[in-house]
Amino acid sequence: MIRSMTGYGSAKGIVAGLSLSLELRSVNNRYLDLNIKLPRGFLFAESAVKAYIQDRVSRGKVDVFLTLDSVESDQTRIRVNERLAAAYRDAVCAIGEELNLPATPSALDIARFPDVLSLEKEELDQEAFLEALKPLLDSAIGDFNQMRAREGEKLCEDLLAKADRIETLVGEVELQSPKTVSAYRSRLENKLREVLEDTSAAEERIIAEAAIFADRIATDEETVRLHSHLSQLRTLLNQGSPIGRKLDFLIQEFNREANTIGSKCQDSEIAYTVVELKSEIEKIREQVQNIE
Repeated sequence: MIRSMTGYGSAKGIVAGLSLSLELRSVNNRYLDLNIKLPRGFLFAESAVKAYIQDRVSRGKVDVFLTLDSVESDQTRIRVNERLAAAYRDAVCAIGEELNLPATPSALDIARFPDVLSLEKEELDQEAFLEALKPLLDSAIGDFNQMRAREGEKLCEDLLAKADRIETLVGEVELQSPKTVSAYRSRLENKLREVLEDTSAAEERIIAEAAIFADRIATDEETVRLHSHLSQLRTLLNQGSPIGRKLDFLIQEFNREANTIGSKCQDSEIAYTVVELKSEIEKIREQVQNIE
C-alpha cells in the first residue's frame, strides 16, 4: 500500500502522571524533515522522539507537537526550611524580650516569613518517561499513517487510471507509426530518384538509403520501453511505500521516451497523440510528488 506524504494524526494519554497531547502534521518534501516542538522541561526527549518517528516515516516535512495539558498526579511537594523558621522564632522572641512586649508567634505567623516554605517539583525520571511515551507515539503515528494510507489509496487508483490512458496512447502511436514510416520511405525514394536520375546510382542503393533514413523516424524502441516503464510503474504501486523517489526517476524516463517520439514524428496525427501522451505523463509526475 502506498502512502501520501500529506497527513495528520493525534493522540492523548497519561504519561508518568502527566496528561499529554501529541500531534503530527505533514506536507510534501523531497526528504524527511522533522520539526519537533516540546514543552520546556521535556527537551531531553527530542532526539528519542525523532529517532522513533524516523523508523516509521520515510519522507515528508513533518511537524510534531507535544503539549502538556495537565498534571494528573502530585508532582510537587512543600519543603520546610526548619532552621530558618527556628531563626525567625528566636528573633521574634528576642524582640519581645528586648522591648518588653508579648511575643508568642504561631506556626502560621512564622510560615508567612520569606523562604520558610517553598515548592519543589519532583524530578522526572527521563528514562521511565521516554518508555511510557512510546504507546502515545504509536497511537499518534498509527492515526497519522492511516490517514496517509487512505490518501495513498486514492492516489494509486488515479495513477493506475492514468497509466491505462498512457498505454492506450502508446498503442495509437504503434498503430500509426508503421504507416508513417512507409509513407516517408516512399516519398524519400521518389525524391532520391529525382535527384539521382542523371546518375548511374543503382535502384538497390536508392532503396537501401531510403530505408536507412526511414528507420530514423521509427518509434518501435521508444514504445517498447514505454510499455516496460508502465509495467514497472504498476509493480511499484503494488509494492507499496516508500516508492516516491523511484517513481520520480521512472517518470523522467517516461518523459525521455515521449520527447524522442515527438522529435521523430513526421505525422500530425502522431504529433497530436504525443501531446496527449506528454500531458498524461505530466499529470502522473504531479501526483507522484505526493507519494512517500
